[in-house]
Amino acid sequence: MAAHWVSTLDSSSFCAPSEQDGELVWQFKRNCSISPKQLLFFFVSLALASSFVAMLTWEAGATLVTPFTVLELLALGAALLAYARHAADRERVVMSAQLLVVEWESAGRIERVEFNPRWARIVVGEKGLIEISGTGRQAFIGRYTRPERREKLARDLRRALLVV
Repeated sequence: MAAHWVSTLDSSSFCAPSEQDGELVWQFKRNCSISPKQLLFFFVSLALASSFVAMLTWEAGATLVTPFTVLELLALGAALLAYARHAADRERVVMSAQLLVVEWESAGRIERVEFNPRWARIVVGEKGLIEISGTGRQAFIGRYTRPERREKLARDLRRALLVV
């Protein structure tokens, strides 16, 4: 059944699911232009360059530059750490005939909600996110999908529920 769903999608579909072991899988990730590893390299190189300049100014007699350099590097390090913690954030929806699983990761913390696909309800909520609910549980997805594309994603998910 899942293969039928994939084959009915047009090639312009931005949120087409992949098929893995007979399940449909949608995965959405944060759009990050730099990986945490690259970010660390950038910060270390910037810290070395700033420290070198602070050391030169210290030698020249401008002793107040060094404490401000330390404050600058601490503030920048804190900002880059906050960015890096969320660089791998993602959302994942796995759908089979028996189970609909919604997972989302934020700052390394993974949360998971399971639904019976026959009882699941999918709507675009008041906050603009896609709400998946059923049997007293709810989950929100669409944080990493452009707002104007969320309605189509909700339609695609509802259509997939009918097929699986």
